[in-house]
Amino acid sequence: MTNEDPTDRTSDALPDDERSGDGSGSLLLDDQLCFALYAAQRAVTAAYRPLLDELGLTYPQYLVLLVLWERGETSIKELATALRLDYGTLSPLLKRLEAAGLVRRERSPSDERSVLVAVTGRAVALRERARCVPGALLTAAGLSGDEVARLRGELRRLAERAEAAQRR
Repeated sequence: MTNEDPTDRTSDALPDDERSGDGSGSLLLDDQLCFALYAAQRAVTAAYRPLLDELGLTYPQYLVLLVLWERGETSIKELATALRLDYGTLSPLLKRLEAAGLVRRERSPSDERSVLVAVTGRAVALRERARCVPGALLTAAGLSGDEVARLRGELRRLAERAEAAQRR
């Protein structure tokens, strides 16, 4: 019989060779790229919250409106692709935006299977109020235009590589 302390977790600790380096073999939480992305996404979304609350929008609703403001009337399929969302996630977002009077959905006259989404006059007016959101977030985060461009480029490359890995 041993006199081991059951609360002593040092025997469960990872070896020293997993505590440093690029994290490629590490099981430490702080070494995980996925966790760093998750934490950053949560922090950015939280920073957006007060800005979007003033507009009466959630972050996902804001993203939908960004696409529609940029592209105009868009099919649900194109909207889902642009936002990298499935229909099951996008449909409730559109229902809430429609209930708020910000978008309208209608069947395409050329293809009844396709549903088109467009902003309403109310959403056009909201766009003017939303113009301050990106700049306010960058100011609050203390990021320069160059830093934003670099980060955005790196994150896009990461997304492309991860998507390519899924297809393999």
